[in-house]
Amino acid sequence: MSKYLLEVGCEELPYKFIPSAIQQLTTSFESFLNGNKVKYENVKVYATPRRLAVIISGLDKESKDEEKIIKGPIKRVAYDENGNLTKAGEGFCKKNGIVPEDLYIEDDYIHAKIIIKGKSIVDLLKDNVPTIILKLQGSHFMRWSDNDEKFSRPIRWIVSILDKEDVKIKIIDKESSNISRGHRFSEQNIIINNPDEYVEKMRKAHVIVNQEERKELIIEKAKEEAQKLGAEPYYTDDLLEEVTFITEYPVPVTCEFNPDYLRLPEELVVTVMAVHQRYFALYKDGKLINKFITMTNYLGDEFENIKAGNVRVIKARLDDAVFFFNEDTKKPLSAYVEDIKGITFQKGMGTMYDKAQRLVKLSKLMIGDNSTVERTALLAKADLATKLVFEFTELQGFIGADYARVAGEKDSVAEGIKEHYFPLNADGEIAKTLEGQIVGIADKMDNICAVFAEGKKPTGSSDPLGVRRAALGIIRTILANNLKIDLALLVNEALILLPIAQNGENFVDKIKSAAGSVVSRATGAVTGEIYDFFIQRLIIFLSEKYPKNILEACASSKNPLSDLNDYIERVDAVAKLDSPALLESANRVMRILKEDSKKQVRKDLFVVPAENMLLEQINTVDENLRYDAYLKQLEAITPSVEKFFNDVLVMDKDENVKENRLALLTLLKAKYNHIADFSKL
Repeated sequence: MSKYLLEVGCEELPYKFIPSAIQQLTTSFESFLNGNKVKYENVKVYATPRRLAVIISGLDKESKDEEKIIKGPIKRVAYDENGNLTKAGEGFCKKNGIVPEDLYIEDDYIHAKIIIKGKSIVDLLKDNVPTIILKLQGSHFMRWSDNDEKFSRPIRWIVSILDKEDVKIKIIDKESSNISRGHRFSEQNIIINNPDEYVEKMRKAHVIVNQEERKELIIEKAKEEAQKLGAEPYYTDDLLEEVTFITEYPVPVTCEFNPDYLRLPEELVVTVMAVHQRYFALYKDGKLINKFITMTNYLGDEFENIKAGNVRVIKARLDDAVFFFNEDTKKPLSAYVEDIKGITFQKGMGTMYDKAQRLVKLSKLMIGDNSTVERTALLAKADLATKLVFEFTELQGFIGADYARVAGEKDSVAEGIKEHYFPLNADGEIAKTLEGQIVGIADKMDNICAVFAEGKKPTGSSDPLGVRRAALGIIRTILANNLKIDLALLVNEALILLPIAQNGENFVDKIKSAAGSVVSRATGAVTGEIYDFFIQRLIIFLSEKYPKNILEACASSKNPLSDLNDYIERVDAVAKLDSPALLESANRVMRILKEDSKKQVRKDLFVVPAENMLLEQINTVDENLRYDAYLKQLEAITPSVEKFFNDVLVMDKDENVKENRLALLTLLKAKYNHIADFSKL
């Protein structure tokens, strides 16, 4: 078995492109090998800012011969009346390199079995590797020199080796060799004799090519450096990924800034460091300190210039923050509510001020009169008009909370302003305050309805306003806090509250358009689309815990959006059910009832005792019981259902008797549907 190494060396690649390139290369090389029927063990892709490397292990030296059946013309066209090949038959043989003796007839057509000879892996690599590299996709690809082809950054060198043999390839204007390059401040012209020595030779040249190893090294070094101060480093997945893909050999350096800046909101200082400058903020005894770690890509022991440069940069950023903070807090947060009239929410959906008014109404619909919730809803978007949030958009909500406290708002209102954006991601923290929960649900529902009302529902490649995350946030918030909220009603109200774009219409058309839009939003396709969207997200969210068929069965019998907690209770009860007899009886009822009967059950039309017995049993089923007890009742009446089907022919010749029996089964079906659609189980 062989091993192949490809390394494409470049000018510094954009860090956002690198994770995508890793995935694209993995998929493309696997598809190339599988498509050519070349056996291999695995494909590993390594990446640094200056190189993309692929190592394929356990590689066959040639693709396998492939046996293929080919189909030719119909028999009467391929042969003449004397059984000799016609021109068409001869042409088929010549085209496929076969002789007449190879032909046979099947289904009145001529066929032949041919062997497609395997190709050398060297030839396959030469033919396919340049194409795979040039098919990489990303933003801001460029041309350089006189080349017509584009790539993310100029290619400076290529290494292409199969075992100990160079596999000569050319990508754009660079030809491959066995010479790589180390870190910019380390050894250059590294001779790679075979793929097995690549990782270690690059390590000696101060390049950690394995991005996962590099990421772990960054965490380890950050913690070691922080421990010298008795501190802990702060980092997020996004920060780790970015630092991983802007360094080849990470070296930590601790820097210090003026402690006066710690008077700023903590989230602001941390964001300046982590998001804007790629620094690791440091916490000591749970408190932010005026030191940070920067991961350099530098080899040496002279760090003073690096420290001075980074401190100069963060000072400038924090000075801006101090200025904006002081300017913003010259007036209370409530004064900014009027200013958000000048900020558009979405085209055709009014301003952020309009949105704030909708949040107040939607919150009141969910919770009734509650002064702190209403105040939170009114102020939730006010910080968007501040200078600090304009500069640091990712801090919306956090800045609003700080400004609310400065202005003397209640703590619950300030926390609610911050938390109404929670959760910030799929696994993020959920709002703890009632204010944050209710206003957050209102805000997310308003976003979802605005997107669907505009016909911009999410697709596989787009998620306008992050509505998938918003729906999941609503679901998680309700379930985690056992909130009793009718989401179906909330959807209808949110759609009706949205403004209606009517530019260019005359007065009469505006009135008609407004009336039609409100009706269609509340009762038409848009509402159904949002319901379906929410239910899909709910089922996906719960599918790790419960079987999908149970989730779908419980969602089909009642709209789960009316009460998510009730839905969970039904799902939980049905998931524990172990009664094949009950399932069979319920499904038999579903199969017979093509549609529900509209008639009342009449005892005077009963013919056999099993009919009356079943009615009495149905009447004993109490829908007010908890669902596990309710299922026990359904199990208890199953013998009566079975006896009914054994003793009774539902489709009686007497039309009145038949309709009465269908009405009886409709009553029984309603009892089953109270908990789930058993036809899906």
